[in-house]
Amino acid sequence: MIVGIDLGTTNSAVAIWQDGEARLVPNGLGELLTPSAVSIDRSGQSWIGAAALDRLATHPEQTATSFKRMMGTQATVTLGKRKYSAEELSAMLLAQLAADVEHATGQWPEGTVITVPAYFNERQRRATRRAGEIAGLEVRRLINEPTAAALAFGLQDQADREPFLVFDLGGGTFDVSIVEKFEGIVEVRASAGDNRLGGDDFNAALVRLAEPRLGAAAMLDRLPGDRREALLGLAAERTRRALTAAAEAEFAVVADDERAACTITTDEFEDAVAPLVKRLRDPVLRSLRDCTIAVEELSDIVLVGGATRMPVVKKALTRMFGRFPNSTVHPDHAVALGAAVQAGLLSGGEGLEEIRITDVAPFTLGIEVNNRDSHGRVLGTIFSPIIDRNTPVPVSRVQSYSTAADNQQEIVSGIYQGEARDVTQNVKLGEMKIPVPRAPAGEVVVNVRFTYDSSGLLEVDIDVPKSGYHRNMVIVDEDDGRSATEIARSRKALEALKVHPRDEAENAAALARAERVYESFLGDAREFVGRWIAEFQGALEKQDPRQITDMRKGLLEVLDNLEANPPL
Repeated sequence: MIVGIDLGTTNSAVAIWQDGEARLVPNGLGELLTPSAVSIDRSGQSWIGAAALDRLATHPEQTATSFKRMMGTQATVTLGKRKYSAEELSAMLLAQLAADVEHATGQWPEGTVITVPAYFNERQRRATRRAGEIAGLEVRRLINEPTAAALAFGLQDQADREPFLVFDLGGGTFDVSIVEKFEGIVEVRASAGDNRLGGDDFNAALVRLAEPRLGAAAMLDRLPGDRREALLGLAAERTRRALTAAAEAEFAVVADDERAACTITTDEFEDAVAPLVKRLRDPVLRSLRDCTIAVEELSDIVLVGGATRMPVVKKALTRMFGRFPNSTVHPDHAVALGAAVQAGLLSGGEGLEEIRITDVAPFTLGIEVNNRDSHGRVLGTIFSPIIDRNTPVPVSRVQSYSTAADNQQEIVSGIYQGEARDVTQNVKLGEMKIPVPRAPAGEVVVNVRFTYDSSGLLEVDIDVPKSGYHRNMVIVDEDDGRSATEIARSRKALEALKVHPRDEAENAAALARAERVYESFLGDAREFVGRWIAEFQGALEKQDPRQITDMRKGLLEVLDNLEANPPL
């Protein structure tokens, strides 16, 4: 049995594919959501979920929450007698969710699909995979949260649909994806997001608003810092939820038989979080721009994540899109249900034979190259993209580079993931060292091919035609839980992609036909065909499959019309 797990910042959930549908598995308390909280005392006793969250107000120094935000970093939390990383804390939570499944079904999960924010970088994804392995689970796949939600949403309506936008605002992260559903394929067109924006930030804004108004501030001042912070955070969460359904709510803190309280109105809250709401706009616009879809072309705006319940968010979206968003999918359940659908696909679940899903690369992948001024002087190194963000995966792209100095013997270049021109602002994934024959600067060409799949496997092929040198390397974390056999299987699947689009049979045939038609005509007709050939060749060099398909279709239609109705 393969399960789907939504590993959330505030709450987590687990679901299974059973009897032709995705179903959430309740925890030991009968709840479908398990708080993402861990508490450990000095004796080593641990509490997971609701029990741990209850201890946050009384034992904050022994309790950790929102540790998902630390994933992929060196940050640690001290609980009990030792420090814990985000992977270790997440592993405890994942193990508890697996135990809940075992209690409900009598089986320990043989594998799992774990969701991650679409904008998690490779380091954060590897950390999530390690957390699953530490928990004793075989992580069969990581799937982007909005992609999972889109999969759950797409299954509710089996009909093909125009592009729709999944707006996923959780406790700690924000993601947006543009998705299409066509002939049983759920295709992600683009993803964007902010890993530092979520319900926790709205809570922090509430604390900043309420704290100066609390009449018993002296009571708070006497509390230890961690307990004070925990009590204010819990009060903010209660107040934010209350403001979802009321025009005003009480912000109250109780400690040591003393009480501090004030009233917060909806208008005051909306003013306080206005900068956060403004930050929601940029990822939406970026995703639309990346896949060249206009707002009016979207058929739906689907809300996912508990923080989307806030009226201020719904109001902002209504203004942004000129229509009300769709909240038919349960915002807290959709991601786990979608993960269960993916788990069902992997295990050949009943009723899923005709459903497939495609995804995109969340970040741009490339290498560092020399940056020169107009006089040829080297100013430093910059990022050179090879696979752009939001390119459908699996994908293979190749770029050519040349030596920068006379008699250069080696090229050393870092492999990076990110969007910044300054490579130091991106995530370094590895490094390549390429021996090159001595020659004047610019004469030795090096072809660098990146091949990337949905599991995060990046394969790099390096060719130096002048010397015949070839090297193949796989960028994979040394702690990655996949076996050598699994990696070999992924590499074999990627091998078919390592053909330049201009060499693919249908593209080569289209070009050959266009060249023949060009030779058959004269004057304006020949010039017209020549322009189409140039445009098609330009699309081939960009290596964008969607653009190539559209351009090839247009070229063939032009050739059909021209040959059927030749000019006199």
